[in-house]
Amino acid sequence: MMVKYVNLKIKILFLTVVPLLCATAIITYLGLTSAKELAREELEIYENNLIKVKKEALKDQVDLAFSAIKSILERPYLNEQVAQAQVKQILSNLTYGDEGYFFAYTQDGTNLVHPIQPNFVGQNLWHFEDSSGNLLIQHLLKASAKDGGGFHRYIWEKPSSMRQEEKLSYVSRIDRWDWMFGTGLYLDDIYAELAKADATINENIRESFFTVLVIIAATIILVILLSLAINLHEHKLADERLKALVKRFIRLQVSERRKFSRDLHDGINQLLVSCKFRIELAKNTLLKAHEITKVEEHLNTAEMVITQSIQEIRQISHNLRPTALDDLGLKTALDSLLDQFQERTNIKVQRYIQFDEHSVSDEAEITLYRLAQESLSNIEKHAKANKVSFQLALINQQIKFECIDNGIGFTQNKQQDKHRRSGIGLINMQERIELIGGDYNCRSQLNRGTKITATLESNILK
Repeated sequence: MMVKYVNLKIKILFLTVVPLLCATAIITYLGLTSAKELAREELEIYENNLIKVKKEALKDQVDLAFSAIKSILERPYLNEQVAQAQVKQILSNLTYGDEGYFFAYTQDGTNLVHPIQPNFVGQNLWHFEDSSGNLLIQHLLKASAKDGGGFHRYIWEKPSSMRQEEKLSYVSRIDRWDWMFGTGLYLDDIYAELAKADATINENIRESFFTVLVIIAATIILVILLSLAINLHEHKLADERLKALVKRFIRLQVSERRKFSRDLHDGINQLLVSCKFRIELAKNTLLKAHEITKVEEHLNTAEMVITQSIQEIRQISHNLRPTALDDLGLKTALDSLLDQFQERTNIKVQRYIQFDEHSVSDEAEITLYRLAQESLSNIEKHAKANKVSFQLALINQQIKFECIDNGIGFTQNKQQDKHRRSGIGLINMQERIELIGGDYNCRSQLNRGTKITATLESNILK
């Protein structure tokens, strides 16, 4: 019983912790997923904002460059070649930052200005491709044809590191000669800043996840500690209750032994003393040669006393353990007990007894018999009933005992007074049921009868 109790506690603890872990894992997973999705969206917004700022800066640089060459373009008297040479010179000399420079191309893709790579000047780069296969000159010329200019991304070698990096350029047109000119900036600094922001966000997510794990671990430890504390408290209460049951059982044994001793002393002992006295009288009568009728009278009396002694011994033996249980079995013994009760009291008994006798242990057998015996005895003495319903059956691997009468019933106080006056009583029967691991219940109402029930689990039936 204790092992089953402990296993039940473990299952309850398991059913408490596992759903908590599952719910926490699901919530944590959803939280991490949402956090990562939100971080991705924020990085995209951050990147778009950075690119937007860079685009505005590039457009401003191109506008400044156009302002620098505008005075030359507005001189109609200036020779075309001289004007073009001056514009090329101005664009070649214009720089900003460490990597910023300007370039210019004709509509057929011939390079006019490239201060970083002067070997490109004069070459036709119409079919020039970057490392990704992008025909960048064609796309730049196409972007410049838009009203107000346009942007284009491509891969280009960064002068300071001599590595291929992604570059964003803004180009416009010089309508007087149908040139495309513009400038660009490398995006590696932006990506480095985005990577740093991404690393910071991931670090925050990891720290949040670690914090959640710490909270989960602390919660689980707290649940386990509380469960252990509750279990220890309940075990302590169970031990105290078990000790109380053992004490009551010992008192019950002492009471029964005292009753057995009193029965032997007051019953059988007195009968045997009387029998001895009668035999001595018969002996003295023979010695004095009195009439034979006196001797016969004393012997007959002694025979009667011996017969009463035998009956007393049988009754005491029956009280210890009814021989009918060993000779006939519990079902037949109960049938006999109910038949005798019905004949003796003229109270109608409706019975239902159906179970496998081989599945009932000796302890459960004698306890159920005594419970039936005590219940019927109380009905006979106190209930004033005319009808009794008795049931003992195996239902769902449990022995169900039920005894119902339609008598006058009693209140709780009267029940306690009756228990004090009775010998074994229903309280002692309750303790016997509980000692073998069963459940006992007694319900009664005034003028509505009494119902006594008991249940024995399958693991204590045999």
